[in-house]
Amino acid sequence: MTDPSAAAAGSTIEAHQMVSDAEHASTAQDKPRSLWSDAWRDLRRRPMFIISGAVILFLLIVAAFPWLFTSVDPDVGDLQRSRVAPSAEAWFGYDTQGKDIFARVVYGTRWSILVGVMSTLATVLIGGIMGLLSGFFGGWVDAVLSRIADIFFGLPFVLGAIVILSAFLSGVSADAFTIVSLVVFSIALLSWPVAMRIMRSAAITVKQQDFVKAARALGASNSRIIIKHLLPNCLAPVLVYGTIALGAFIGAEATLSFLGLGLRAPAVSWGVMIADARDYIRIAPHLLYFPAGFLVITVLAFVMLGDAVREALDPKLR
Repeated sequence: MTDPSAAAAGSTIEAHQMVSDAEHASTAQDKPRSLWSDAWRDLRRRPMFIISGAVILFLLIVAAFPWLFTSVDPDVGDLQRSRVAPSAEAWFGYDTQGKDIFARVVYGTRWSILVGVMSTLATVLIGGIMGLLSGFFGGWVDAVLSRIADIFFGLPFVLGAIVILSAFLSGVSADAFTIVSLVVFSIALLSWPVAMRIMRSAAITVKQQDFVKAARALGASNSRIIIKHLLPNCLAPVLVYGTIALGAFIGAEATLSFLGLGLRAPAVSWGVMIADARDYIRIAPHLLYFPAGFLVITVLAFVMLGDAVREALDPKLR
């Protein structure tokens, strides 16, 4: 026979275990999420993020694997097909040199996005490091770096880019890599002060928090505080800026190419195609419509993505 007291004790233990398991499950569910996980959960519910993300993903695939979308060589032309309108043979028609516009738009995606991504990385890297140092150390370091940023911030972007590119590209027959590097250098050199100011403001706010003061009281070095505590908590606003700036830099490259100072042959970009079409807008508008359309859609997608990320990372905008 079973001892009634043992059975009662066993049932009490089992009930206690069930309650404990339920408490652990409730605790796991109630565990606070991080800023990034909470932002990702919010982003997945936003149609703006889904649409812009799908467009950007498609453009990245086109840029990485252009041969999957066209088998036509974008550099091969036939003057007999000059300015021929779109047809079943050539969906976007032909340009002034008889080159397939669809193929050039597809291959131009790579160069346009490459310039935007590289310019954004360089801008965020330079501005982020300068902003972290300025905001964390303050004093004369902040004063010197802020005055340097003010000098570059006061330079008009287009005028500054014209001076830089004219000085380095004038009379030089450079390859595509050199041209892209100079365009990225000019964009980053004139744009980093914005990222620096954003990172500086975030660093000043974060360094006043209690966890930073506790780390300093425990003897943590400045480098450890910057890398382990300051940087992770200052990335959100710079990430938002970088997402929006990427689309703006693609538009900036198109502007410089339109002025004859950006990319040029052998590199093909949407800005180069728009520049080639400016004298034929009335008689052959299809030369302008398709590269300009892709440019507008790309810039709009990155701006929409940046707005969605900004709203997800800022609790006040939810």
